[in-house]
Amino acid sequence: MPVVDVVNLEGKKVGQVELADAVFGAEINRHLLHEASRWYLNGLRSGTAKTKDKSEVSGAGRKLWRQKGTGRARVGSIRSPLWRHGGTVHGPKPRSYAYALPKKMLLGALRSALSAKLAEEKLTIVDAWSLDTHKTKTLRIALEKLNAEKTALLVAHGENRNLELASRNLEGVKLTASNALQPYDVLRHDRLVVSKDAIARLTHTLDPDRQPIEAPHVETIAPAPAPKKEAAPKAAPKAAAAKSRQRQKSRPPRRGRSKPWQPLTIRLSGVPSSRKRDWA
Repeated sequence: MPVVDVVNLEGKKVGQVELADAVFGAEINRHLLHEASRWYLNGLRSGTAKTKDKSEVSGAGRKLWRQKGTGRARVGSIRSPLWRHGGTVHGPKPRSYAYALPKKMLLGALRSALSAKLAEEKLTIVDAWSLDTHKTKTLRIALEKLNAEKTALLVAHGENRNLELASRNLEGVKLTASNALQPYDVLRHDRLVVSKDAIARLTHTLDPDRQPIEAPHVETIAPAPAPKKEAAPKAAPKAAAAKSRQRQKSRPPRRGRSKPWQPLTIRLSGVPSSRKRDWA
């Protein structure tokens, strides 16, 4: 395992740290670096290029002259792509240039980029980004002591407001989090300055041989028995019957059924007795 010195912001050695061979000593794969850089740059493209076709350019829609008899070439519109100030054929349209890249390829490219920086001795590990002020001058002096005179990529883990404010006004200096590190940024900057906490985070994330975290075994707990509901005391039969009769009396009668049904009877008054027999 390679051993790298840990320095403070004054450039003095305060310790050492061992780096994993699988992350910082991997074989450099140029093809993966190219694919990861191309994927990252395509994702940054805005894709807003746009040209006007025949239906969008300015101009009237009338036919300029008749179809036959003039001796000139036939023409249907002044907005034709064959004419000056006409529409554009097969021009660019707004679209997204982003595409999906396999996660294993991206992690492999990041391991190759970190290994290349370590092989070129352009990797610096600092104890912590402990800045007392947000002034740009303070960070500029600290970077000069860390041999980051050209472009530098600063990698930190966690929120650091002073570092964020001090680094955003420096040309050629970029600050990124350990979980957002890109191979293109590592290759683009001359010096890579990483905090000790960010190194531990990167080693844990990029190690291909790491074991998945297993949840501790938890014994199953039997559910608690449901409380038994006590039955309400039964009312006396006579009291229940009296309550039922009182409830029926207080209920309003239903429409159309207020009286019991009775058979229809016809009275044959004033009809001769001879006819009564016929009706009976």
